[in-house]
Amino acid sequence: MGNLIVESRPIKENKELVTMYINRDLSWIEFNRRVLEEAQDPTTPLLERIKFLSIVSTNLDEFMSVRVAGLTDQLKAGYNKTDFTGYTPEGLLRRVMKRTEKMVQEQYKCFRELSRSLAKEGLEFTSYEYLNVTQKKQMDRYFHDIVFPVLTPMAVDQSRPFPLVHSLHLYLAVLLRREDESPENEPYFAIVQIPSNLSRMIRVQGRANSRRQDFILLEDLIEVHIHSLFPGYDPVAVHSFRITRNADLTLNEEGAEDLLEEIEKELKRRRWGSPVRLEIGKGFDPYALELLKEEFEIGNNIIIIDGPIDLSCLMKFSAELPGFDQLRYPKLDPVYPREFDETDDLFGTLRERDMLVYHPYESFVAVDDFIAEAAQDPAVMAIKMTLYRVSGNSGLVQSLSRAAEAGKQVTVVVELKARFDEERNIAWARKLEKSGCHVVYGLVGLKTHAKITLVVRQEEAGLRRYVHVGTGNYNGSTARLYTDIGLFTTHPDVGDDASVLFNEMTGYSAPHDWKAFGIAPADMKSKLFELIKRESSNAAVGKPARIIAKMNSLSNQEMVDQLYEASRAGVKIDLIIRGVCCLKPGVPGLSENITVRSIVDRFLEHSRIFYFENGGEKEVWLSSADWMTRNLTRRIELMCPVFDKHLSKVVIRILQMSLSDNVKARILQQNGQYSRPESLLPPFRSQFEAMDIGTWKKAKSKL
Repeated sequence: MGNLIVESRPIKENKELVTMYINRDLSWIEFNRRVLEEAQDPTTPLLERIKFLSIVSTNLDEFMSVRVAGLTDQLKAGYNKTDFTGYTPEGLLRRVMKRTEKMVQEQYKCFRELSRSLAKEGLEFTSYEYLNVTQKKQMDRYFHDIVFPVLTPMAVDQSRPFPLVHSLHLYLAVLLRREDESPENEPYFAIVQIPSNLSRMIRVQGRANSRRQDFILLEDLIEVHIHSLFPGYDPVAVHSFRITRNADLTLNEEGAEDLLEEIEKELKRRRWGSPVRLEIGKGFDPYALELLKEEFEIGNNIIIIDGPIDLSCLMKFSAELPGFDQLRYPKLDPVYPREFDETDDLFGTLRERDMLVYHPYESFVAVDDFIAEAAQDPAVMAIKMTLYRVSGNSGLVQSLSRAAEAGKQVTVVVELKARFDEERNIAWARKLEKSGCHVVYGLVGLKTHAKITLVVRQEEAGLRRYVHVGTGNYNGSTARLYTDIGLFTTHPDVGDDASVLFNEMTGYSAPHDWKAFGIAPADMKSKLFELIKRESSNAAVGKPARIIAKMNSLSNQEMVDQLYEASRAGVKIDLIIRGVCCLKPGVPGLSENITVRSIVDRFLEHSRIFYFENGGEKEVWLSSADWMTRNLTRRIELMCPVFDKHLSKVVIRILQMSLSDNVKARILQQNGQYSRPESLLPPFRSQFEAMDIGTWKKAKSKL
């Protein structure tokens, strides 16, 4: 693919630099702890605290199935070298599991506290034994009519080998004994999968003259009726368990004749991934546990759960529970951007000036409308777009299909390797192909993570290119939950680069001298290094020098080293990093000019913004890329300058709000821990400030 392909080289280990860095995986655990703090925070609405508790679980599931799975694979392969933070796989895995176990204990302590608080509000998680006679009859009927028909008890003996246990699915381990057998005989063993297509939290009919709502867990209801699955046997012990398997796809892209088919095969193989974690309920029977350990060859990666295994179900419980709005955040209705609302000629307005949309405070419908208008405009000749993660009922996909059916040239680069969204993206790819779109599945060895749309329109003056560049995915669902920025522009340099980028992704191209973009893996890293070094040079001669960078993660060693060098040169650096950060701030003689803060709040901070003082000629860039090795070397990413001075001030205002946050911000310390900022200023919560639509409109119109 021309100059997008670059040669990767291993980073040389420097023993003397080991203490200069924070380990990526240990930093991630600290991030998930900050999510847990939101669940523990009494000022957070009660049902929102329940959601954060769920997010802790889903985050941990992915971490175990990818990062811990990778460490486990390294151990099995006998790999024992240290990484650039000084950890061997064995030592790191030991620390990861120890810290994870402690965090899970805190999580379930929080769950018990929240359960008591919910009970005071009339929402009670109860058990079958505490139901009255009428309620028990209702649950008995529900079990026999709804649950029992879909259950499949699976015995394990000489004639029936251990069945496939699916990753992240809940099961019951059942020990049985024949009714006429001696208690000294070895028990029989079976497992029962808890149906994932039934509600995990079952609402029980209310008590007479009571406003209280009772809920029992599906697995508890099944356990109460477990005897009905094994007539002639007595249940000796019934316990919940869940296995987590390696979910990282291992693709042979170069040897695959059809990438789509290869990914479909690998998705099936994912079900057989090697086990990396076993979760069991407290008091699990030792005999049953030995059987599971032998089957899964799990070693010591066992987490004992004092409560219901897998709290991710709390997200659905909270979201679907009717009423109780007083226990939630006030509803946010994203406003439709004024610039879009005040024009009947969107393309004409974009010819006059660039536009910027800040999600979720401003509606993602503006992006949908941009694509929809391009699809139906007879002057539009072509639409080109990248899709990484798409929502379930995407209007974008429908618009692209209509455009292709209308005879326009529609090219869509669909990333089939977007982790855990592979099946959904395959479905959208096939739908787009059927409608006549040219669908490209990315490049061998690279994920397409850039977020860009190019619309080519025939006008009186000739062809004109309209470009949308975003920091987040083209996903209307997550755009209501994530903070992201979208830029609409007709700047000729951006248009030229956009055309070349799509040509390189879909065909062959000679090396290109990018006019506006920084593109990974070709030159984004080197361009960022140049910008950082320019700040160092300016600081050396007394010119204004400052860097502000907002992103999700910073883990690339070379990037960290460049920031250290800039700090030593006197550049003031403020990093706003939601998740992983391998840089140690505030170390004398190394990073004393660097601060790192993380904001975890109602919305997921997702925008990537890079600011460089440039001697007073301020530069602002929007990007799809975090400063991680995978983003800079193994993905197609882009960063785009905000040329419009008015809009660059708006983006700077967003950065300033994050830096002023003294409510939900956490400050990274040298030891890798985070603490709340000490401030004598009035409380300032950046997301709540951004939700003040009047303030936001004023900022966009007057800055």
